[in-house]
Amino acid sequence: MSMKSDADELREEYDFTGDQLREGIRGKYAARYQEGINLVRLDEDVAAVFPDSHSVNQALRALAQIIRQSERRSA
Repeated sequence: MSMKSDADELREEYDFTGDQLREGIRGKYAARYQEGINLVRLDEDVAAVFPDSHSVNQALRALAQIIRQSERRSA
């Protein structure tokens, strides 16, 4: 029988030790989220290629256009 309360929502496999601790700050992006901003965390290798949100959005728009064109050709 588990002694955890219903309010304890963290799973046992979550590990906030070491380097991961700095990313586990409660409410770090809460204000941005409430403003309706979508947040996506980029892996370090990807972030090195895309220095800002504008460059990420440009790349994703180009990729989306390629996908749409590919879907039209397949249809």
